Amino acid sequence: MPDKRLAVEPGPGAERFSDLLSAVAQYGDRQAFALLFQYYAPRLKTYMRKLGAEDAVAEELAQEAMLAVWRKAASFDPGRANAGTWIFAIARNLRIDMLRKEKRPEIDFDDPELVPDPAPRADEVMATQQSESRVRAAMSGLSAEQTEVVTLSFYEDTPHAEIAARLKIPLGTVKSRLRLAMKRIRSELGDDQP
Repeated sequence: MPDKRLAVEPGPGAERFSDLLSAVAQYGDRQAFALLFQYYAPRLKTYMRKLGAEDAVAEELAQEAMLAVWRKAASFDPGRANAGTWIFAIARNLRIDMLRKEKRPEIDFDDPELVPDPAPRADEVMATQQSESRVRAAMSGLSAEQTEVVTLSFYEDTPHAEIAARLKIPLGTVKSRLRLAMKRIRSELGDDQP
C-alpha cells in the first residue's frame, strides 16, 4: 500500500502549514506534526510569556497546545483561518482555561462549613418531637387572632409593622396579641415566668 502522506518540504508559508495540518488530520503524519511542533512550539511559548506566564507554565501551555493540535487537526478548516491563527487560538483558549481554574479555589472537603452536621441522636429527635407537640397543644388553646399573629411573627418571620398592615390592625394590637399569646403558651408549657 503506497504511503499517502503529503510530501511537504520545510519552508515558510501559510499554505505549507495548512498542508502539514491536513497531513496530520488525514494520515496521522508524525513528520508533518514534528515540523509543526518545531516551528510553533517555541513561538507559542514566547506568546505565553508575553501574556504573563512564567517559563515553566509557558512551556507546559505550549506543549498542551501542540498536543491539542495533534488531537484536533481534523477540525481545522483552512477556509475559516490559517494554520497559525488556529494554533494560536487553541493556545490562547488553554491559557484562559488555566486562568479560570486558578481563580476558582479548590474545594477543601475538611472545611467545617462543608462537613454536614452529625445526625441527631434518637433521644434528641424524640425530645424535639415532644416539645413541638406540647407547643402545638398550647397553641391550640389560643384565639384565632392570637394564632394568626403568632404564626406570622414566629413561623413566617414577618415584622410586627408588616403584620399590622397585612391584618389592618394597629401595631399596638399586634404586640398585645403576641404578648397575651406568649403568656398563655408559657402557662400551658409550665413556664410561667414573665
